[in-house]
Parts: sequence; C-alpha cells; structure tokens
Amino acid sequence: MKPLLSFVTACVLIAPAPAQELFTHIGAIEQGLSAITGLAFKHEVPYALITKDQLRKYLDKRLRSTMKPAEVRKEELTLEMLGLVPADFDLRKSTLELLTEQAAAFYDYNQKRLYILEGSSGGDEERVALIHELAHALADQHFHLAKYIHEGLKSDDDSTARQAVMEGQATWLMAAYLARQAGGPAEIPAAVIELMKKTVESTAVQQYPVFSRAPLYIRESLVFPYAEGMAFQDAVYRKLGKEAFSEVFVRPPLSSGQILHPERYLDHAGITIPDPPAAPDANQFHKLADGTLGEFDFRVLLTQYTSAKEGDPAAEHLAGASYELLENKRDGYPLMAVASAWDSAKAARRYFELCRRVMQGKWKKFEVTAESADRIEGRGDSGNFRVWVDGATVNQIEGLRSEP
Repeated sequence: MKPLLSFVTACVLIAPAPAQELFTHIGAIEQGLSAITGLAFKHEVPYALITKDQLRKYLDKRLRSTMKPAEVRKEELTLEMLGLVPADFDLRKSTLELLTEQAAAFYDYNQKRLYILEGSSGGDEERVALIHELAHALADQHFHLAKYIHEGLKSDDDSTARQAVMEGQATWLMAAYLARQAGGPAEIPAAVIELMKKTVESTAVQQYPVFSRAPLYIRESLVFPYAEGMAFQDAVYRKLGKEAFSEVFVRPPLSSGQILHPERYLDHAGITIPDPPAAPDANQFHKLADGTLGEFDFRVLLTQYTSAKEGDPAAEHLAGASYELLENKRDGYPLMAVASAWDSAKAARRYFELCRRVMQGKWKKFEVTAESADRIEGRGDSGNFRVWVDGATVNQIEGLRSEP
C-alpha cells in the first residue's frame, strides 16, 4: 500500500504558521542547513502564503490527480482484506481531511515552491515548520525528490522507506539546526531522539480530532516517516557523518525494515520477496493489485490484533512479503493471497500462531474447519481461508468461495 504522504507533497504536521514576517528568516536558515549538511542551496527557494481554503483546494486537486477512483478502490480493498481498516473506510476522504487538518507548511517538489499556511501569529513552532520545509527544498535541489519518490512507487514497502528518508532527514535537520542555534553541536542526543519519537503521535492525538479518530494503520502511516525516519537518519549520520545526507538518497533503503533497523541498511543487507501463493482456479480471476508488505505493515497488523509486546518482536524477523488482490471474473468477489518470508522457520511459525488471532480479531465470523501443526483452514467474513507454513514462509489465501 502506498504511504498517504506519497499521494501529495512533503508536509510538516505542526501548528499554523504566521504572516509574511516569517520569511525573513529564510536566509539564515539556509546558511545553517548548508553548514550542517555540507550541501549548498543552488538557488533561492520560491515561497508563498496560502490560506486554509486554498490549502484544501490544493490538496483536493492533488489527490484527484494522483488518487484515481480505480486505484483508490484497490487500495481500500487491500487494506480492508488485510484487516487494517474497517470495511466502510473512505481512503480519499480520510486522506484529504487528515492532511487539511494537519499540514501547516509544505514544500511542493513538483512546483519547487514552499508554502506556509496563513495564521494569526508567529513564533517558534512556525519557525520550526519553515526549517523543516527548507530542508526538503535543499534535498530536492540535490536529489530531485519527485523522481526519488516516483521510483519508490514500484514497490509499496520501498515507497514507505523512501518517504521515511525524506521526512526523517528533514525532521532530523530541523532538530539539529535548533540545537546548533542554541549553542550546542548540530546533532541530537539519543535520549532526545527517543523522546521526540514518543511525543509525535501523542501530540497529534491531542491536537487533531480527525487524526485521533483514524484507524491505527492510518495514524501510524502518517507518524512513521517522521519518527522512525528521524531515528534512521540519526543512525546513518553517526556512522557516516555528513556523507549520510547524500547516501540515503543515492543508495535508498530497500524496506521499512531497514528504516527500523538501520544496521541492516548500513551492512547492505538484502531483502527476500516471496511470490504469493497461486489461487485455486486462477483462470476464474483477474488481478486487481499486487505489491509488497514490510515490517511496518506487520508491526501495525500484529499490534492491532495482539499487542505491541508480541507483535513488534515477531515482525522484526520478517525478511519480506508480497500480496496479490484478485477479483472473480463472474461474481466480482475479491480474493487475497499473501506470502511472507521470515528469517527462520521458528520466526515463521511464530507468525503463523499470531495469524490465527489476527483473523479472529478482524472478522466477526471465524470458524476453523481443519487444523494441523502447519495448516489452518476455515471460514471468515470474506469467505473461506487457508494459512499454511512452508519452512520459513507463511502462505495465506482469504476470500475463497469453494470449500477450503
């Protein structure tokens, strides 16, 4: 599934920004960011104020151009079949409301222009927003953000990782710049990184009612690029120094797992993407969508239906996963096939055990008709299902209409 922010531009999700006076800080901020990264601004960054009404119209236009109805239906159905959103979830409407509620400043990497939302007063929060967006502009002038994000759309989990690079670097630079301005080194202590990670979502829940009501997966999709992306950038910076600001764009991480475990990225670890299991009577279906799933997706899924204490350690062992969303040619019902590869047979079996609880949690109807040590079959809300372990791989098919 594509990250929500990939449908639009680089946004910062904090308080409203003030009037024209704020832009007088641009020159000093640019000098500070260049000193920290070693990357010079190649040209001035165009900027403008935007009203709340203009922002909503802008976002609506962008979403209409990037989220075509057929694609939105596929995304919604994929999320619903996986159990990540409720059956009546409106992805486009939710995305528009969330971004309109929270986006106070953004850098449009297509127009190459920075926008600040008009507000009633200036202050530290508004200056922080400006630093974040100028960090995006600096990266764009050197690494072409539109191309960087577009290339990542070939793989869902790759896209999640690249979004985390973009937002995480801007968030890290924002904090490092403020530390430098306060007279300290341009870096962020590990304790501060952890504190910032913990406060990102809690602050959003307190301040933004639309965000607080959104499904867990949607909330985490918005928070992940900033919180975990910042921690990833910090780890790469501590290893590579200023080279880190270029390295993450020149050699992008391959998965959300590499964002969550930067050592895998730094060690040039690869990923394993298994093929989804073949659907019975495959000639009776046509493909609606396919893609990859990553550790981020499994962490949220397992947390939602088991617990973070159980889900996070289990998801850490994911090597890679893929899915296919099919539609019956005659009757139009959906079928989901998922294959997940794990770093050991033990890890695969642990996910297999937790998968039963996920199915029980996401469906009102859950009936087991056959079960063994390596396989479980039965019926759920979307039809019949099969889940089976094959070494270090777990295969799932849901939505069958014939007996499993």
